[in-house]
Amino acid sequence: MRNIWTGVLLLSALLCVWFSGCGHRKGETKEAEGEMGYTKISQKEAKELMDSGEEIVILDVRTEEEYAMGHIPRAICISHESIDESVEQKLPDKEMKILVYCRSGHRSAIAAEKLAELGYRKVLDFGGIMSWSYEVVKD
Repeated sequence: MRNIWTGVLLLSALLCVWFSGCGHRKGETKEAEGEMGYTKISQKEAKELMDSGEEIVILDVRTEEEYAMGHIPRAICISHESIDESVEQKLPDKEMKILVYCRSGHRSAIAAEKLAELGYRKVLDFGGIMSWSYEVVKD
């Protein structure tokens, strides 16, 4: 009987340890907490940040042609392919919140990872403009 209780206690302890790492903060995925270096947020959260009056950079990482066809107001365009050390000329403040998007979410994830690797500490990826239900402007 004692062996059964020891087994139950051991199993309970292991489950507690296992599940203690499963929680995450609102707006963050488990990957964003340490494996990716940037945070994934919803488009609603991105829009709330844009409307908050907080100083942020909205970064469109599509091509110039895609940007001209329609982009989020106040967004600047730096294609994901051109994000390297020279991006510091356009984005000198590595503590500034940077909201990153592309067309579908794939390129924004690549760009967000590159920015994090370059030392930008507040990179927020909110996916693609294809599912953006808020205002879009054209050049």
